[in-house]
Amino acid sequence: MRTLARFLPDGFTLAILAIVVLGAFLPCGGEAARWVGIASKIAIGLLFFLQGARLSRAAVLAGILHWRLHLMIFSSTFVVFPLLGLALGPVSGTLIAAPLYVGVLFLCCLPSTVQASVIFTSIAGGNVAAALCSASLSSIIGVVLTPLLVGLLLHAHGEASVNGVVSIALQLLPPFIAGQVLQRWLEPWMKRNQKTVRRVDLGSVLLMVYGAISAATLSGMWRLLPVQSFLALVLVDGVLLAVMLSFNVFTARRLRFTREDQIPIAFCGTQKSLIMGIPMANALFAGSTLGFVVLPMIVYHQMQFMACAALARRYAARERQRVLAVGAGEGA
Repeated sequence: MRTLARFLPDGFTLAILAIVVLGAFLPCGGEAARWVGIASKIAIGLLFFLQGARLSRAAVLAGILHWRLHLMIFSSTFVVFPLLGLALGPVSGTLIAAPLYVGVLFLCCLPSTVQASVIFTSIAGGNVAAALCSASLSSIIGVVLTPLLVGLLLHAHGEASVNGVVSIALQLLPPFIAGQVLQRWLEPWMKRNQKTVRRVDLGSVLLMVYGAISAATLSGMWRLLPVQSFLALVLVDGVLLAVMLSFNVFTARRLRFTREDQIPIAFCGTQKSLIMGIPMANALFAGSTLGFVVLPMIVYHQMQFMACAALARRYAARERQRVLAVGAGEGA
């Protein structure tokens, strides 16, 4: 039963899948769609405000001196990932539809996820402070860098460039900075009400996913996305995850990082933040394209959760075996 449980989706993923089904069969249109759009814009500002208030500057400053580890993670997140996305260019229009490939490119530009990276690093017995610092810095930098990278990659691939990338970054930055400025006063309240803050995060993301899938359904996305095309997307996301996870693990070992530092490199450098990605996609893309853009993120999120959960348990098991072996050797 425990073996089966590690492959089951988490509650957030199940909620997203339920919302996708709801948007596919009961899409909102007309006046309801207009109000969902307004609520989504408010949710974008709220999400980035909470992200700014949540990310601890003290934790970032405490771990920032570990520059080799952070440089490795940032290079993986914002250099190797985007380059791999460009290398997958031949699948656009052949293996998967061109709008889905735009979603894959967008996925490659996203920052790392904070909560999951810290949790998996903790389970595996890695450097939790480094994971928190790198993932937090990744989120801060991603607010500006992700929209810029998306514009550059779409232009390099010959797609229509995202309009107003810089203005979109400026749209996301003010609430984020406001959260950072007010962090000193908000932090005690947020610590006392972590469940409420988490519900606001997840509820905002679910609202935006529903709006995106509804718009895609009304535009006929599901007729344009046959089963074989969706399976091809799963394959592309799976290759992306496997290559990046292997790259991070192999490179961290070759660069002689300690075991404790190899673990956050593996997780922070491989995972992508859905909580940051959904509002960014809503701000950068519009109309029927949005549904295609968010779908690769949703698929990748589920796959990264299962793969990283299994890897974290494997790291933990190996460490237990090592400790037992050392204990047995000392006892002898």
